[in-house]
This record gives sequence, structure tokens and C-alpha cells, in this order.
Amino acid sequence: MRLLLVEDDDHVAAALSAILARHGFAVTHARNGEEALQAVLPTAQGDRPSYGVILLDLGLPDQDGYQVCARVRKLTTTPVIMVTARSDVRSRIHGLNLGADDYVVKPYDTGELLARIHAVARRSPGPADDAAGPTGSPGSAEAGVLRLGTVAVELPTRRVSVDGEPVALTRKEFDLLALLAQRPGVVFRREQIISEVWQTSWEGTGRTLEVHVASLRSKLRMPALIETVRGVGYRLVAPAA
Repeated sequence: MRLLLVEDDDHVAAALSAILARHGFAVTHARNGEEALQAVLPTAQGDRPSYGVILLDLGLPDQDGYQVCARVRKLTTTPVIMVTARSDVRSRIHGLNLGADDYVVKPYDTGELLARIHAVARRSPGPADDAAGPTGSPGSAEAGVLRLGTVAVELPTRRVSVDGEPVALTRKEFDLLALLAQRPGVVFRREQIISEVWQTSWEGTGRTLEVHVASLRSKLRMPALIETVRGVGYRLVAPAA
């Protein structure tokens, strides 16, 4: 797998690149935001570089990492993992809202980082993946559309809207919402959600699940739509018609 590493510290980049190479990754190193953006642009021949994952450090010398993430997301659908010392939930939610697929806090365990890279890479959609989704449409007569009060979840196109206004979700956020929306009122265990959405049983993903739920509540402007069932998991509470 090719991986784009955006890291301004050459010593950190060299050490991490060596570890990634031992695990089969071909690493391209960008030292700042501008180099990162240039790395994902099409070549003069019109070919677009193919990366499995982008590791994006937020502390870049030329521009804020959040800004880089937003610009990268407009250029490519390649999964982005933010790497930062900012550990507060608000910073994580902000990163996910900008299109990041995951968020790793420094200092991190190398095994954790590798697990997260493999997890987001497995869920990176190809052209067929974009059209794929869970079947069935509770509460809706339209094939492939789940209607939950003012929220519409279009499974074939992976679009979500609230009161007719589109809401931009990351891949993981959409997958999470689609999973819960298929069976409103049913409690999904945390382990089940992690297995279905992240396709892993790795326990460290639990914190990422919490952040994605918080991000969904914020983006949909409906905090009560996804209910936390303490000690078990989450369920979607369909609004009254």
C-alpha cells in the first residue's frame, strides 16, 4: 500500500517511515501542507497518485493541518488519519467534520497506529462501494431511502439531508448512521458497531466510535436521534411522525 506521510519533523518522519516500510508500506513524505496538496494533485499526464491512506500531522509549519485536511478532502477521497497532540473531544470532532476518517493522539503506540491505518484502508470505497449500502427502507416508500422524521438517508448515493438540506458526512459517519437507521429502536452493541463499521474487533476503536457519534449528533443538529444505552451501545430513536 502507498501511504502519504505529512510530517514536518524529518527525524520523526524517518523513524516512522522505516517502521511503515517494514510492514509493507511504500511511504511518500511531505514536509508541509503545500507539499501534501501537490502530492495528491494529478500529474501533467493526468494521472492521479493512488494512496491507500494519508497520515496528516496537524502541526505544520506553513498552514494549519485542519485547513490542509479540508483542501485535501476536496481533491481526493483517500482516507485521512489526523495525527496530533490535541486530545480534547472538540478538536477531534472538528477534524472529523472536515473530512478526516480517524484521529490519533500523540504519543501513540505503533501497533495502534498500524491497526487504524489498516482499518480505514479496508473501508475505503471504490466506485462500486459508493453505490453499495444496506438494503431495506423502514418508514419510506422510496427504494433505498430511509426517512427518520426530517432526516433522509439515501443508501444508493450515500447522501444525507435534514429538512431537504444536504449534510456532509465522512464515510464512517455515513456507515454508522446507515447501520443504526436500518433498525430504529434496536440497541446495537458497541462491539457489533465496531465490527460492522470498522470491520475490526480491536478494542481501541471504541473511543473513535464515541467521537463519531458525537460528530453525527452535531452535524444532524439532533442530539436525541442517537441514544446512548449505558454499558451496552447505541440505538437510533426515530422522531415522531
